[in-house]
Amino acid sequence: MKSSKAPLMLSFARFKQWMYRGNRPHRLARIANRLYAWVGSLGITPNYMETLEVIGRKSGKIVSFPVVITVIDGERYLVSMLGTQAQWVLNVQAAHGKAYLRSGRRHEVHLEDVPVAQRASILLAYIKRAPGARPHMLPLTPQSPLADFERSAAEYPVFRIVNGG
Repeated sequence: MKSSKAPLMLSFARFKQWMYRGNRPHRLARIANRLYAWVGSLGITPNYMETLEVIGRKSGKIVSFPVVITVIDGERYLVSMLGTQAQWVLNVQAAHGKAYLRSGRRHEVHLEDVPVAQRASILLAYIKRAPGARPHMLPLTPQSPLADFERSAAEYPVFRIVNGG
């Protein structure tokens, strides 16, 4: 018997992909991101949802957006579901890793690029933690073998969060 959830999940995935067509958030996604960033910054969300703030490389203004933090063996990581050309990734790289996380209080952090060879297990943990990212990371799923994540690791930047900038 087929799951009645499957068509709904496929529709949701297509909607999420449409919101980020061209790997950039369009109007509806920007509105949703602002709302989630504001909620995440209040410190009332689960401990893995926070707001990342980074200086825009072109505007010089602080850009804020929601992120899902993945924790493995006590280390915290950020993953770019939109790949290497996501604006926040380019901003973090231009800022040499300097950023801020906000969840109630604002903390300066340093984001260290994780080498491609070390990303697979982090990507798997991330995709399990962040269902909203799954439509952007197809064909990877929480059930995919680790080898699939190893093959795709170069496509998705991963940053280790180091407190204290």
